Amino acid sequence: MEKSLVIRNLHVNVAEEDKEILRGLDLELERGKVHAIMGPNGSGKSTLSYALAGHPGYEVTEGEVLFEGENILELGPDERAQRGIFLAFQYPMAIPGVSVQNFLRTAINSIRRARGEQDIRVPEFRRVLNEKMDLLRVDRGFASRYLNEGFSGGEKKRAEILQLAMLDPKLAILDETDSGLDIDALRVVSNGVNALRSPERTFLIITHYQRILNYVKPDYVHVLVDGRIVTSGGPELALELESKGYDWVRQEFAVPEAV
Repeated sequence: MEKSLVIRNLHVNVAEEDKEILRGLDLELERGKVHAIMGPNGSGKSTLSYALAGHPGYEVTEGEVLFEGENILELGPDERAQRGIFLAFQYPMAIPGVSVQNFLRTAINSIRRARGEQDIRVPEFRRVLNEKMDLLRVDRGFASRYLNEGFSGGEKKRAEILQLAMLDPKLAILDETDSGLDIDALRVVSNGVNALRSPERTFLIITHYQRILNYVKPDYVHVLVDGRIVTSGGPELALELESKGYDWVRQEFAVPEAV
């Protein structure tokens, strides 16, 4: 089983508060599989996603993160993206005046230039964009709108799934992408993720609830409590958490309270 991402003894602080959130986290992601991380509020789920993406507000004090065999902790966010790491934010930013299609073309060209490739030609870009929008069942008029400006919660998440499709990353991290979605929007996002599953693409879905996992079936479920992965299993583990709650995890695995 080839590993896409290997995390060993990861300790992460919130830089401004000097508060440790991740406290020796270990995790391995198998290439081409869908991994879900579940955990109670405050357990460190979003901290993990930001640390992997290279957010400057989070300081790694110990440990290593190997992506495709390379320790990425010394790389900036742009360099991590160029290597194939994608993060879908829980609360995507609006960028007035920048259309979805212009944003996507700029992002694609940034990655291509970093790899020593020529910019994507406009006809090719439009062809690929239309193909991906059709695959994800996104109205083509969506491409000319300003990125996330006036978007509903579902439209913002749909825009991020479109970005994922266009950037074609090796590792896609979805940070609570189901947050605030109604059932129809959740189905659209889940269908998009399922359409983009690939033997060459690894997904890390970070969520508090089981409901997105009803539509995107994970290969593995990992439980994060107080900054550590305390147990892992198959899809049945998510159902067990849904019925028993996170207090059961603390009792079952003798998880100490964070200091």
